[in-house]
Amino acid sequence: MKTSILLIFLVLTASQMVAQQVPDPMFNPVIPNPIYQTGKGSMIFIDEGHHSGHTKDRGYLPFARILEKDGYVVKGYAGEFDKKKLANIKVLVIANPLNAINVKNWTLPTPSAFTKEEIEAVENWVYNGGSLFLIADHMPFAGAAEELASVFGFKFYNGFNFDIINPSYFKLTNKTLVENIITKGRDSTESVIQIPNTEGQAFLIPADANPILVFNNSSMMLMPDTAWRFHNNTPLLKIRGWSQGAFKKHGKGKIVAFGEASMFTAQLGGPDKRKMGMNREDAKDSYKLLLNIIH
Repeated sequence: MKTSILLIFLVLTASQMVAQQVPDPMFNPVIPNPIYQTGKGSMIFIDEGHHSGHTKDRGYLPFARILEKDGYVVKGYAGEFDKKKLANIKVLVIANPLNAINVKNWTLPTPSAFTKEEIEAVENWVYNGGSLFLIADHMPFAGAAEELASVFGFKFYNGFNFDIINPSYFKLTNKTLVENIITKGRDSTESVIQIPNTEGQAFLIPADANPILVFNNSSMMLMPDTAWRFHNNTPLLKIRGWSQGAFKKHGKGKIVAFGEASMFTAQLGGPDKRKMGMNREDAKDSYKLLLNIIH
C-alpha cells in the first residue's frame, strides 16, 4: 500500500520540480473595494534577511503587488530581527526562511534560520502588539522555521504533504476550509470558498488557535532526509485533522501561520510556463485569502 501511495506522489509531483520559476506578469486581479487609497495604508515588511527566495522583488512580487493594490505600502526587511528595528513595524511577513547551510543543500539537518535572540525579539514584538504572517513550505523550509513557530505553540513538520486525490482542494463544503473571520472577509464578495491543496507541510496547532485549512483522510505527509528524494522506507504520517493554515492571538498581537508558500504568489514554472499559485484557474479565491489575512 505504501509503495503504491509513494508512486502516486512521485508521479503527481514530478511536474513541480521545475528548474525555473518567475513571477507571472499577467496576474492582475481586480480589487473592487480597496481598504485604503493607494499608498495610504499600513506598512508591511517582508523578510529579506534569511536566505528566502520569497522576497518583495522576487518570488513574492505578486504578493506585494496585490497588497499595494489594496493600498498598503510594502517594503523589504533586511538583516537580523532585533527589538529596536521591530518596534517601528506593524506587520511582518516571513516566507520560506532558510539557514545558510541549506541554501544549496536540501538535506537534513535543517537548523533554524533564526538565532535564539531573533526568536526572542520576534516573540516579544508580537506579544506587545505586532502582527506576524509566518509561512513555511515543505522541507527544508519547515525545519528552518520550526523553532520560531514553536514559541507561539505551533508544531511544524519538516515533510511533504500530498493527497492521493489529484487535484485536491480545501473546501467549505467538506469543512477542510473552515468558516471564520478570515475566510468570510468583510462581506460576501470577499468570502473564500475553495483553495487548491498544493503540497507544502502539515502542522499541529495550539488549543487557542483557529484553523483555516484542515487536512482530511486522503492527505498524508512524507518525511524524507533529502528534499524530493523518496523511497519505500521514507516515513509516512497520517495527517487527518492537522492544519496548513491557522491563526491566533498572542498577548496584544496576532500570528497567522501557513505551511504552503506558493498559494500566496503567482508564478510561471518550467519551459511550458505552467501557472503556479494565485494565477491558477482553480485558485480564484487565493488572492482573497491573502487580503483577508492581512486585513
